[in-house]
Amino acid sequence: METKPHKFCPGCGHGIALRALGQAIDELGIQDRTVFGCDIGCSLLAWDFFNVDTVQTHHGRTTPVMTGIKRANPDLICIAYMGDGGGYAIGSQHLVNAAGRNEKITVILANNTQYAMTGGQMAPTTLPGQKTETTPYGRDVEWTGLPAQGPEMVAAIAPEGAYVARGTVSKVRQLQKMYVRALLNQIEGRGFSFVETLATCPTNWRTNAEKTWAFLEKQMPEYFRVGELKVPVTTEETLKSADSRRRPEVLRKASRRGEEE
Repeated sequence: METKPHKFCPGCGHGIALRALGQAIDELGIQDRTVFGCDIGCSLLAWDFFNVDTVQTHHGRTTPVMTGIKRANPDLICIAYMGDGGGYAIGSQHLVNAAGRNEKITVILANNTQYAMTGGQMAPTTLPGQKTETTPYGRDVEWTGLPAQGPEMVAAIAPEGAYVARGTVSKVRQLQKMYVRALLNQIEGRGFSFVETLATCPTNWRTNAEKTWAFLEKQMPEYFRVGELKVPVTTEETLKSADSRRRPEVLRKASRRGEEE
C-alpha cells in the first residue's frame, strides 16, 4: 500500500502508529476493502496518508460514522482512528456504546496524554502531576480525577468476541501484531476491536529525544499497562476459520511471527 511523507511534528508518535497500521493492512491484503476514518485533532492529518477510501468526521464522531458504514456494507473493513479527546472525551459515549453493542469495527486511539493539536491542554489521559497548558502546576487528581484507562473500560463492558489491547510506538513489531489481530477480529466478524496506542508528543511535552523516550517507555507504562486485555480466540482458531479470500498463507505467517515474539 502506497503512502507519502506525513505532516506531523518531528518526533510525533502518530507517524509510527500509522506506519504499523499500513503494514498490518498490507500483511492481510485488505487494502481494496478498507475504509479509514479519522477524527478532528492531530489524527486528521492522516486523511490523505493512505491510498484507501478515507472519511474525515466531526470531532468525536468517527466511531459512529464507521459503525454506520460497516452496517451498510458489512464486507468492508472499517477503521476508526482518533486521539484522546475523540475517544475518551467528546467521543466517549460513542466508544462505550459501540463496545457494548460489540460493533464489528476496529478503533485505534493514540494516547499522548494531552490535547496536542490545540497546544497541549490537559486531556482525560494526562498523568497525575503532569504539567500541561491548563495544569501548569501538574494535574491534581483531587480536582480533575484520575486518568482514563480506556482499554480497561472497554474490556469490562464489551461482550465476548471483542479484542482489546494497549500497545506503544516504542515496540513497533508488537504494535503491528496487535493491529493485525484487531483487524482479523473484524474480518472474522467476532466483535468490536480496540487498540490504544501510547504515542509521543515532544512538541507539547517540551522534551528532547532522550526525555521523550524516557517518558514513553518508563512513565506512561507505569499507569497504562501495555498488553492484550481481551482476546476472543486463539490464533490457531482464527487460522482454521480463514478461507482463501482472507489469504490464509499470510495469516499463518502472522501467526508464526506472533509465536516467535
